[in-house]
Amino acid sequence: MTTGPREITTPFRPIPLDVPEGMKPNEFFNSTENLNDLEHNNGLLRNDENLLMYRKALGHSNVFDASIIYNTSKVILDPLGRPVRRTQVPENVRNVWNRMNQILISYMHEIFPNPKNHLLLCGEASLDATWPLTSAGVPSIRMLHNHFIVFDKQQLRDAPLAETNNPNLTDGGQHSLFQSYMHDAYCAFFDTLELEILKPMTGDSSQLMLTGYPQGLPCWEISGGLDSIKEVKFWQEYDIILKGFIDFYRTFFSQVSTRNAAIPKNVNFPQQVTEKLLFNNDFLSTAKIVRDQCIKNAQYANAIRWQPAFKQLIYRNDSGKWVVTISQNSIGNAITELLGVVVKRAPDAAAYEKAEPALIKKLLEVRQRLIDADLGESIQTEYWPA
Repeated sequence: MTTGPREITTPFRPIPLDVPEGMKPNEFFNSTENLNDLEHNNGLLRNDENLLMYRKALGHSNVFDASIIYNTSKVILDPLGRPVRRTQVPENVRNVWNRMNQILISYMHEIFPNPKNHLLLCGEASLDATWPLTSAGVPSIRMLHNHFIVFDKQQLRDAPLAETNNPNLTDGGQHSLFQSYMHDAYCAFFDTLELEILKPMTGDSSQLMLTGYPQGLPCWEISGGLDSIKEVKFWQEYDIILKGFIDFYRTFFSQVSTRNAAIPKNVNFPQQVTEKLLFNNDFLSTAKIVRDQCIKNAQYANAIRWQPAFKQLIYRNDSGKWVVTISQNSIGNAITELLGVVVKRAPDAAAYEKAEPALIKKLLEVRQRLIDADLGESIQTEYWPA
């Protein structure tokens, strides 16, 4: 078996939405108006914390695929004022969200128990408007959401290899700025974070044999597995990883922007930033490389994402261990590509409808578990009852 990233084709039913004249489809799909479709045509469950669970109409997988979005579109009208990462979400909302995550992950593992047959992942990405503001499709919706996805490994085995230079496969060494120049500084900084449940993984133990991904990223095994995911302590450490990443990203790009810049305001780990980053020659010399390139190359400078943009993932590896990893985001890539899975979505209503009954059956089952745990109320659509 050849190891390498896979490209699968996932059929979907075309969405019956009229894009207003003068708007590009990706601009409309990022709009508040499109959330009406998420809720009324694909919504599964909502709660008083403004968390909306829905079926992915343009899905990654038709085995199992759902998302939960922190839908603040009607309570915070300024897109730039909305929470876009876990650390910005109110504590009471985050507590409910963590419980929802735990129930969904446990359900996925129960229904798909064999890691040889299915790849399970749960993750989230920042939706900051960190693309160049003049670019089409800048995410105006700016609302944090996460994914719960199951892939059939046989489908992945049968799928053709993805092009290794695919611009979306940016989590590893050949594309990643962090990994190409600052791997040691990156890992040394994360090593200073105080973690008990999350244990660093070394070598290729975190990689999926099928794809060889994730590549070069810091990874942590969740000691205790699913039992630990049910503990508050795990989710606190999950947030520590994110806070550390944000500190690293902000500090690096502040140095790119301004030579010898002061430590950013309100960093989470000021001592580690001072000792492991601002006194690290590899870290600062890499900032100089990027700064010099920005000055010389307008196109390169325009593509820089100056604010923290991340993807954070929980996944089950080949041996059944549960792993956490985090990566800088890039323009256009999806969370599945962190694990070497490139999804090509194809409009094919007939093919989608063959998989739809089994998919919806599972979504309704896990919805009921959320309702039983007092985590929300069901939503009725033309595809399923309340």
